Amino acid sequence: MKLGQLATAAREMFSARLVYGEPVERDGVVVIPAATVIGGGGGGEGDVQPVREGAGFGVLARPAGAFVVRGESVTWVPAVDVTRLGLAAAVTVVALARILGKR
Repeated sequence: MKLGQLATAAREMFSARLVYGEPVERDGVVVIPAATVIGGGGGGEGDVQPVREGAGFGVLARPAGAFVVRGESVTWVPAVDVTRLGLAAAVTVVALARILGKR
């Protein structure tokens, strides 16, 4: 894949379609899922014969929550990452235990 083709593919990938999912409607309520998306990339050419090109990019996407539309009212419902909350609680408990253990 040439660098221009890669740039085009990356541009198409990093769009609102990646952040916002397809709306789901049921019983007059519309839910629009959303994600936090982080991405980056790079590329280059070498001076070594034969000429070599290289490029790459990566994407990290996590659920962020959803917009819930009921009639004329729109609310944001955040996604809760239970694993991250549990890890934060465990780190806090260990830190407090070490602090209190030194006293």
